[in-house]
Amino acid sequence: MIARLFAIPVLLWAIGFALFVALMPGPADDRATDAIVVLTGGPGRIQRGLGLLKEGKAQRMLVSGVDRRVKPHELAMEYDVPRRLFDRQIDLGIESVDTRSNAVEAADWLKHNGFNTVRLVTTDWHMQRARFELRQAVGQKVVVVADGVPSEPQLVPLLKEYNKYLLRRASALFGV
Repeated sequence: MIARLFAIPVLLWAIGFALFVALMPGPADDRATDAIVVLTGGPGRIQRGLGLLKEGKAQRMLVSGVDRRVKPHELAMEYDVPRRLFDRQIDLGIESVDTRSNAVEAADWLKHNGFNTVRLVTTDWHMQRARFELRQAVGQKVVVVADGVPSEPQLVPLLKEYNKYLLRRASALFGV
């Protein structure tokens, strides 16, 4: 009897994990948004955001979580884009240190600029928690389009991310 009681939460956790993996979002459709927010920390994220910006899919882009020592001209050189693109359309967010503070930084930036739609660019396995955090920070006023950068994650990082996602969802229930 006790074993069955423990089996139910384990089974629910396993089903949730399977859904988490199966439903990882890929790249979004080609619709335009007011803005793009790229969360640093994974390969292909900044390149994806820059490509979308060059295609005219948004007016402006925030790269959130940039190291304070990084200068716009250094990123322009690294990603082989004109410096004027960084001067006119790209802002570097240097205040955030984790996914939750990325969301707060992005929400402040969106509000300051009066944007109502945003394309959130992060790695596919990170998207569900990142989108949840951004939604918590902006509420229902801003339309968030998930644009997952495809990856080939290993099992252990996926398990860690799933558990972080569950813990964050649970803490939000208590207003934390």
